[in-house]
Amino acid sequence: MAANSDFLLNFQEFDSSESHLGGNGDATTISIEDTAAGSHKPQKQRRSAPVTSFEEDNDPLANDDKTEVRERILGSLLPWPGKNFVHLYIRNNPDLYGPFWICATLVFVIAICGNISNFLVYLGKPQYKYVPEFQKVTIAATAIYSYAWLVPLALWGLLVWRNSKVMNIVSYSFLEIVCVYGYSLAVYIPAVVLWIIPYEAVRWFSIVVALCLSGSVLVLTFWPAVRDDQRRVAVAIMTAIVSLHILLAFGCKAYFFSTLEVEHTAVNAVVGHGTKSSLTMKMHRTNTMS
Repeated sequence: MAANSDFLLNFQEFDSSESHLGGNGDATTISIEDTAAGSHKPQKQRRSAPVTSFEEDNDPLANDDKTEVRERILGSLLPWPGKNFVHLYIRNNPDLYGPFWICATLVFVIAICGNISNFLVYLGKPQYKYVPEFQKVTIAATAIYSYAWLVPLALWGLLVWRNSKVMNIVSYSFLEIVCVYGYSLAVYIPAVVLWIIPYEAVRWFSIVVALCLSGSVLVLTFWPAVRDDQRRVAVAIMTAIVSLHILLAFGCKAYFFSTLEVEHTAVNAVVGHGTKSSLTMKMHRTNTMS
């Protein structure tokens, strides 16, 4: 038992750090405080941020900007006589967010609705097989974005040139003109959706309404910028603006949307040509026999 006593474990109590290091003033002590002690103030817990706040922080547009874009879209849909779109809604703060996405939405709406319209026109034909026309997206994008950027660029250059000749009270920057043209196309989005209906009366009615609303935005905005110029020049500029706007609408309707009347006319022409050919052959046979 005496030999085994060397292997016994002896537990010793150590003094606190203050008593151990009391004589050594150069020693450094590290103390870990218990945050759960009642003498300390409880730390304020960090609340988890909701998902909506994360989306708002990463949203490219703030709530004020969204409201501004919404007001500009509504203003382009409901133009008022004597109200200038630039002075009333843009107010020296043009944006490219609204015009870009309006044009992008219009491109896809035209392409998708054009495919649906062609499907409904040829539906029920025994020899018809539906094939999606994806090239319409490229063609629509080229037409819409060319109109929304190149026409404002040409108009801006023309206004700058005329302002050097005649001092006009009203002048617009390039971004303001792009903003006006972009928002003026917003009314065509619901109009193009109505073009799916295979009735020409409905299609032409929607075209006329869209042209009147969007054309009014352009006329009411740019007429004050050219009215101080020579009358012939002012009328020519406004005629060019309206004509290009009409050409865009009629071109999209004619290219992307088929009509039943054209199909029936083509069929009747083929049938009539065949009947005429058969009658000619019969007459030729009769003359030969005689």
